Amino acid sequence: MRNPVYRRQWLWWLLFFPLWSTTDGQIRYTIPEELKVGSVVGNLAKDLGLDVREMYDRKLRIASEAGKQYFSVDLGKGELAVRGRIDREILCEQSVPCLLPFEVVIENPLQLFPIEIEIQDINDNVPSFSAAERILKISELVSPGAKFILENARDADVGANSLRSYSISKTEHFKLNVKTHKDGTKIPELVLEKSLDREDEPVHKLVLTAFDGGNPAQSGTSQITITVTDINDNAPQFEKASYEAVLNENTVPGSKVLQVHATDVDDGLNGEVEYLFGDQTPHEVTSLLDINSQTGEITVKGQINYEKTNLLKFDVLAKDKGNPEMEGHCSVQVEILDLNDNIPEITVTSLTSPVPEDSAVGTVIALISAKDSDSGENGKVKLSVSPNSLFQLGPSVSNHYALITNGPLDRESYAEYSIDIAASDSSPVALSSIKTVTVAISDVNDNPPVFSQPSYTVYLKENGPPGMIVCSVSSSDLDIGDNAKISYSILDSKVQDLSVSSYVYINADNGSIYSMQSFDYEKLKVFKILVQAKDQGSPSLSSNVTVHVFILDENDNVPTVIYPSVIMGSTSHQKLPRSAKAGHLVTKVTAVDADSGHNAWISYKLVEATDASLFSVNLYTGEVRTKRAVSDQDDSPHRLLIEIKDNGEPMQSTTVTVGISLEDGFQEPILDLQHEQHEPTNKDGKITFYLIIALASISAVSLLTFVILTVKCVRNGRRRTCCCMSQGDPEEHKNRNLHIQLNTDGPIKYVEVLGGDMLSQSQSFRSCLSPMSEFSDLTLIKPSSTMDFKEMVNVIDASLPDSAWTFESQQVSVLSMIVTCFVHGPVCLKY
Repeated sequence: MRNPVYRRQWLWWLLFFPLWSTTDGQIRYTIPEELKVGSVVGNLAKDLGLDVREMYDRKLRIASEAGKQYFSVDLGKGELAVRGRIDREILCEQSVPCLLPFEVVIENPLQLFPIEIEIQDINDNVPSFSAAERILKISELVSPGAKFILENARDADVGANSLRSYSISKTEHFKLNVKTHKDGTKIPELVLEKSLDREDEPVHKLVLTAFDGGNPAQSGTSQITITVTDINDNAPQFEKASYEAVLNENTVPGSKVLQVHATDVDDGLNGEVEYLFGDQTPHEVTSLLDINSQTGEITVKGQINYEKTNLLKFDVLAKDKGNPEMEGHCSVQVEILDLNDNIPEITVTSLTSPVPEDSAVGTVIALISAKDSDSGENGKVKLSVSPNSLFQLGPSVSNHYALITNGPLDRESYAEYSIDIAASDSSPVALSSIKTVTVAISDVNDNPPVFSQPSYTVYLKENGPPGMIVCSVSSSDLDIGDNAKISYSILDSKVQDLSVSSYVYINADNGSIYSMQSFDYEKLKVFKILVQAKDQGSPSLSSNVTVHVFILDENDNVPTVIYPSVIMGSTSHQKLPRSAKAGHLVTKVTAVDADSGHNAWISYKLVEATDASLFSVNLYTGEVRTKRAVSDQDDSPHRLLIEIKDNGEPMQSTTVTVGISLEDGFQEPILDLQHEQHEPTNKDGKITFYLIIALASISAVSLLTFVILTVKCVRNGRRRTCCCMSQGDPEEHKNRNLHIQLNTDGPIKYVEVLGGDMLSQSQSFRSCLSPMSEFSDLTLIKPSSTMDFKEMVNVIDASLPDSAWTFESQQVSVLSMIVTCFVHGPVCLKY
């Protein structure tokens, strides 16, 4: 019931606003109830120490456990304003103080500010009675001093505005007495001061008025009608004026609460007593309790819930059956005891998801609150997370916890975390609940691309067309999105003083490397490409890998005749004395092939001859010798067509024409000397024995030297010439050297042994040291020959021209044999 005093609420507003205080870091505002919607409660920005722009940027909002939002924030001004009607009596009933708690949440970083609004009562309710009229029947035999309980008024206001006093209309027979209970409740009693006489005045009408403490005071009235009756002059009397009982919540319906007892000294019907609840008993009591009208036993009727009602207060009447009937009354108070019957509730007030994986330890992820409707220890809630979790709970502030990171996050290990938060109360028999909070982890570019191999080795045939694919490199990135998108590029480096980009290019999307020109093994045998893989993160990350490209030889070069020197299509003329015997060295054809390996193995064949019975050509050395002694009958000149071919596929060949003139008396001292050297003597056996001993000794020393040089070159990490031996005239034979070269660039180590000059046989032996070999094992990755040892020696021997066949040249041959032994093993000793 409202009153015109409601219009004076603005006076209250002026009285209370803008009072606010902080308690334990909590801001409290005080406003009167029924404040007009839109009214300003306080300047929230100022009280929180925030800038108005900061409130908007940090997404300030109100989080309330109540179902309805009563307040709002003007982000433009930073003011807290009333959003809906606030009725203290609806929100808090008789509770004092009446508080509306809520939280102000801001982000970046996540913070929570507890706010309390205290609602002050205004005198907007008048005292009221449940019945407009109360009828009492009082016998004329009742003696003065008898008391009759009257209905007490109720006022929804509290404090100074609550019920304060009663008054009754003036009469000579009655007066008003007001009793005050322990809880402050005021009960009006009608006291008989003068005996009643039914014959003089059978009915008395009085007005009971209740006043509150407001200013001005509000009042309410009730009509009291008293009917004077005859006889039955004793009212039932209870054993106690008040009863108290304690009842556990959730007590089973039908359970006994207590029993009241009253007696009446009258006889017969006048002394028979029945029990019932008082007229003003709240519906809350009658819905929960029942009374036996015959025995006065009060039992449980409904569901007792401490969280809804913790105290029941009511009156019990005892009436007799006389005429008129008389009654007595007592007060009953039942205290409800709390049981731990409510599970703690977990509420996520604010959650940040996804969370960057590079978030610092201690980053606030969520604000979590917990509550339990029970009271005391049963209502004290503790939150916890798994001790092995990457998350932990910050200290509690008003049952609010901050969920923060407890360690580094890694999206590549876990893209999402399910955090189980357990809540338990403090009861000896604790109840608990679990809430799972899911936090997604967003990717940060913290992983560089990783190639599928630590390095790549490619073998590419020469003479391939431009645009041919060389190889494909691939890499992966553990990140996602743009952080995992990879592009490939070739880092600039030099190959024979030219940029590597002039040789190859790479597809930036798939890592395929293509040639930009045709490769010539004779010009370029090996080179390396440094490939970079870069992601598109910010900042981007990259990694590099080396691609080693080995050019494989193709048989694309025709053998070239270097001796005898002839012009294209002409004939080389040689002289032969008619006194020459069988085996006489006429001349020696020497040819070279710019290819290598099998493709450079050269053989010689006599395809045409004027007299095939007189001359022969050595298959491997190209020496032209007489097969028999020259006779006077042999014609002159002789024409020899010699074919020179390599061992490649397809085979390449050339021819040379040698013309031989037979002359009388012509001497060739050098050739005779050479012939003498080839004639067998008794000394050859000893020389061979000495050579074998020397070969074994030199092999051991050379092997030791070779190992030492290999280790030294590998440690230095650079390509160097380890051995260089020359013979004869430096100008004439400056290219006829034995070269042992070590390449330690990159992960592939190889040794290359080259014998002879660029115009000779160009034999090449290579030994490879793998990265994992610890430099102890040698593997022939590309042997230059599969011929037997004797053939190899013949090739080495044939590479030396006759003019160089001296003791020094034998040293070169021996060294060549040593290298061959090193490659082919003990087969050389057998030879």
